[in-house]
Amino acid sequence: MSSSQIKSVVSYDYYDERFHFCRPSSGPEKQAESLGSILFGDRIFNSAFNLNMKNDVSCQLLCHTDPIPKEDAEFINQCIADEYALNLMVDGLPAARDMKFDEHSTQTYKSIGVPLGDHNANVLNNHYEITIRYHVRPNGKNRVVGVNVDTYSKDIELDAKGVPQCGAAANRPGYTLKADGKDRVIYTYSVIWEESNTAWATRWDEYLSVLDPSIHWFSLVNSIVIVLFLTGMVAMILIRALHKDISRYNAAEVQEDVQEDYGWKLVHGDVFRPPVRSMWLAVIVGSGTQLIAICASTLAFAVLGFLSPSNRGALATVMVILFMIFSGIAGYVSARLYKMNGGESWKTNMLLTAVFFPGTIFGALFALNFFLIGSQSSGAVPFGTMVALFGMWGLIALPLSVAGSYLGFRKAKIEHPVRTNQIPRQIPDQPSYLKSWPSILMGGTLPFGAIFIELYFIMNSIWFHRIYYGIGFLFLVFVVLVLTCSQVTILMCYFHLCNEDYHWSWRAFMTSGAAGIYVFLYSIYYYFNKLAITSFTSSILYFGYSSIIGALLMVMTGSIGYLSCLIFLQRIFASIKVD
Repeated sequence: MSSSQIKSVVSYDYYDERFHFCRPSSGPEKQAESLGSILFGDRIFNSAFNLNMKNDVSCQLLCHTDPIPKEDAEFINQCIADEYALNLMVDGLPAARDMKFDEHSTQTYKSIGVPLGDHNANVLNNHYEITIRYHVRPNGKNRVVGVNVDTYSKDIELDAKGVPQCGAAANRPGYTLKADGKDRVIYTYSVIWEESNTAWATRWDEYLSVLDPSIHWFSLVNSIVIVLFLTGMVAMILIRALHKDISRYNAAEVQEDVQEDYGWKLVHGDVFRPPVRSMWLAVIVGSGTQLIAICASTLAFAVLGFLSPSNRGALATVMVILFMIFSGIAGYVSARLYKMNGGESWKTNMLLTAVFFPGTIFGALFALNFFLIGSQSSGAVPFGTMVALFGMWGLIALPLSVAGSYLGFRKAKIEHPVRTNQIPRQIPDQPSYLKSWPSILMGGTLPFGAIFIELYFIMNSIWFHRIYYGIGFLFLVFVVLVLTCSQVTILMCYFHLCNEDYHWSWRAFMTSGAAGIYVFLYSIYYYFNKLAITSFTSSILYFGYSSIIGALLMVMTGSIGYLSCLIFLQRIFASIKVD
């Protein structure tokens, strides 16, 4: 894809018949891939390029295509207009080009991919100049440590012996593929071998360099400032307001005259009243704790260096495996919360926890997969892989979720420090800024503000096919996100309790969960400002995947907020004396 604006998110196989690319004499052979690579649409085949160590070649004929039908020529020209690129690999290293970071900088980075053509001149690139860097080991053997590919469009002709005449093409304009059903394409390549001092162990470093780390540091500092601000607010409430409140409430108990309760103590008989739809709250928060465990574990493995991009598909494979394994956490937490809120339909809770969240995500991805299949994209997950995923869920995730629910229901009920009154207390009218949606939307801005700069780089990595390797920054931002979600929820919960509004459960979830809403809104902004997508299928895929990402983040951050608020309320109401 282009480094400026993406015009399509649909990928195609290199050997898609419509491209008429050169094939090996014995036919393309598919390389075995990991589960993660298949899910991300990686399909690796061998090619017709003949590369021999330290053997330079110039203007070597790759192949001479048959006449390209009109429909296929139009398809190729449309892909050129959409700025498609080819993904080539040599010895496991992706072919790349040196690109400037921006027009004002001399800093360069590796842009993975080989342009199919030049969309400005509307020409097809049919000559590849491959520069391969190698490192000589002490034992005299050589290892590939770098691959650069520059592409050119040349109107090449063959002589009587079938040898391409690249020199004669230098004075002619580039090759434009005509959609007349008669045009043939002559593909050629040159290979240059260069000795390099780069050791084989560090050959991925130039691909994994973090672009402009000062921006990441700014993002981290920005997030930490938000956390420090919230920490100061929470500390002020806990140390000053809450401490004074608790001391005052407990001092009033020892006085002989009966004094009426005031402040947040007024709602002590209603604050732990089971919320509406407590079943769904337990199921969603249980799934959210599963996501928290997955993200924390995956980032920990990545920070320790176990998930290098050189191991293709490792990240997705590990996340799928952890999703299956941590299903037990979802079942356990869901059962504990549902039992705490007085739920008795334990079989329904067990079934919903095991099926609802995985089924919703799997169903959404399955529906989007039909759009990929309809567009003949290489990113479409094969039916066999879908069946394998369903089998893994049935054999691993489902039993673990049921076992977690069983253990959760066997545990003693979580007891609250104060009793709940039989008759609900009437809630007074709230100020406009403390009504549900205004407070939720205000609270969600802070978690989103802590991550939005890093979110920009992650979205660039996803849609522009760039390698994201700011794992250390991402891990710290994740920690900051957890702290921000918990603190902003506690703050908003305290303000509501002081105004005698005890309906905190769903509001606590939504206050920090609103970060997912803002992420989806940001994806809309990103769509109109960074992308140039024109096809209906690409738009559906983009917004479909963005919706899934926003929903996952909403469930995870909402669960952090709810659990933090629950612990906070348990602690403060356990500190006061109530008749």
